[in-house]
Amino acid sequence: MTPPSVLELKDVRLHHRGSATPAVQDVSLTVEAGHSLALVGESGAGKTTLLRLLLGLDRPTRGTVGFDGAELDVRDRGQMRRFRRSVQCVFQDPYSSLDPRRRVGGIVAEPLRSLGLDSKATAAPKVAEALERVGLPADAARRYPHEFSGGQRQRIAIARATVCHPRVLLADEPVSALDVTTRVAVVDLLAELKQERGLTVVMVSHDLSVVASLCERTAVLEHGRVVEQGETAQVLSAPAHPYTRRLLDSVPRLPV
Repeated sequence: MTPPSVLELKDVRLHHRGSATPAVQDVSLTVEAGHSLALVGESGAGKTTLLRLLLGLDRPTRGTVGFDGAELDVRDRGQMRRFRRSVQCVFQDPYSSLDPRRRVGGIVAEPLRSLGLDSKATAAPKVAEALERVGLPADAARRYPHEFSGGQRQRIAIARATVCHPRVLLADEPVSALDVTTRVAVVDLLAELKQERGLTVVMVSHDLSVVASLCERTAVLEHGRVVEQGETAQVLSAPAHPYTRRLLDSVPRLPV
């Protein structure tokens, strides 16, 4: 039985203002509950644009973005509230994605407060649990981001994204700014969280070995179009499209 879709793009096209060439065109993707999807391709292929569409940050010029079987409507406050609680994101750069003026506890608690799930007083136990789950020390909540390494900062970002127990985690190159050893540790953490919580994961990555270790399905983008998609093992071992074969030949791979 096919799992229900959580997020879906149907015949999506998006033109950025002032550009005659669409950033993405004729894209249809289904993100199934509890599964993981990788978006791969060279720089400028449209991966991050698709992620922004799935986050509801951009609206398509044509086509629809679906959430739980209904079209996502940014004017529907009730739907958007459910969506923001269900869908969280981890960004590429752990140095710029965390406010250096705030203590880590406040950073991690922000989704709980902004979504009205907890007050400052009642959020502390959930923040402590989230930080412990990502392997950070007990005193981390009282410290500032600059006191941590790059890998630890990305763990803080993951704690912030998962503190409200979302159903979907969108990750934009979550390990590309990290050293090789730290990449492996963060990928392992994401895999553990996916397994434990049944997280649905959508990940933008140029590292095909990370994709192979974490994602069941892969969509390959070239010039804003999906040129190939399917089971990751099939796409990476027997690519059907010449562009995918070129990616496999040219992208450095990280053993994980």
